[in-house]
Amino acid sequence: MNEQNLRIPGPTPVPPEVMKAMQRPMYSHRSEAFRTLHRDLNSKLQTILRTSQDVYVMPGSGSIGWEAAIVNTLSPGDPVLSVVTGDFGVRFANVAERFGLDVSRLEIEPGQAATADQVRAALESNPAFKAVLFTHNETSTGITNPLEEVGPVVRDHGALLLVDAVSSAGAVPIETDAWGADVLLTGSQKGWMCPPGLAIVVAGERARAAGESATFPRAFLDFADWHMTASNGDTPSTAPLSLYAGLNAACDLILEEGLQARGYRHDEAAERTRTAFEQADLELFADPAYASSTLTSIRMPGGQGAKDLVKSVRERYHIEVAAGQADLSDKIIRVGHMGWFEQEDIARAVDAVVACATVLAE
Repeated sequence: MNEQNLRIPGPTPVPPEVMKAMQRPMYSHRSEAFRTLHRDLNSKLQTILRTSQDVYVMPGSGSIGWEAAIVNTLSPGDPVLSVVTGDFGVRFANVAERFGLDVSRLEIEPGQAATADQVRAALESNPAFKAVLFTHNETSTGITNPLEEVGPVVRDHGALLLVDAVSSAGAVPIETDAWGADVLLTGSQKGWMCPPGLAIVVAGERARAAGESATFPRAFLDFADWHMTASNGDTPSTAPLSLYAGLNAACDLILEEGLQARGYRHDEAAERTRTAFEQADLELFADPAYASSTLTSIRMPGGQGAKDLVKSVRERYHIEVAAGQADLSDKIIRVGHMGWFEQEDIARAVDAVVACATVLAE
């Protein structure tokens, strides 16, 4: 049993093997030892993310991936379509607007997914769209958007597909190349079972080609620099060595478990969680057809506040779950089941939520 029952959408618990790997003594970031680790890590990330493209492990949270994707592929004033199915889609769009992009938003009702037909219709409204900003797994609502269906639609339009996979990659199978993601970004603190601090970014050939004409100023996040140094096993500046070692160990655990088996484990946890909540007469928030395998959301029963329930679960059971975000901050509860967990960890968290919801309703 995992003693640290942290059931928020991230950060997630860190396995002992990852903690141990991060405790190795410091050494030179320009040594052959680091270059060997870096090349090994890159190969593992390509295998897990199902890509033959460059993978850059950048210091920072997953959110810097939004900025990296934008400044490396686009120019001020470019028209882009932002698919918004929740708060993280809103944030991706906000970053684009702050950079001066001409952002059109395809806004989907919270709890619902963006379908390929909806994206196609939005793209047809403006043939000039240069890119689509797309959130694969939206943890603010608990849905997974059908990237495998949307990718070909975006490619047919001729736009770049910039994908936020922060809360799906590393946990569930992703076919980066086959699904047409030109940039795919994720963060170390969720499905990858590592502490916060790393953004993992796949940069495809079309994205790197777009960088040749993109005019946003860029320095530390410049894909060209990362591509050039990666050929030697280096990074443009000092790498966070401990976090790299931890991520390398986490990749070993993921590959040892097997990508398909790992996906099944997350699917099973999600199905058990949804079933348990429904049996307790708690209403699921996300559309069951697109419900996430890494997080489950439920509506608060009438008259109850999500923040009160989170506090009750913490104080009574020492388990951390999450309330909603933005307009949903006091309306839904979110229970994470991603990364390193056993089914018993999830069952205990679900039982605690149900028990506290019952008490608050009395």
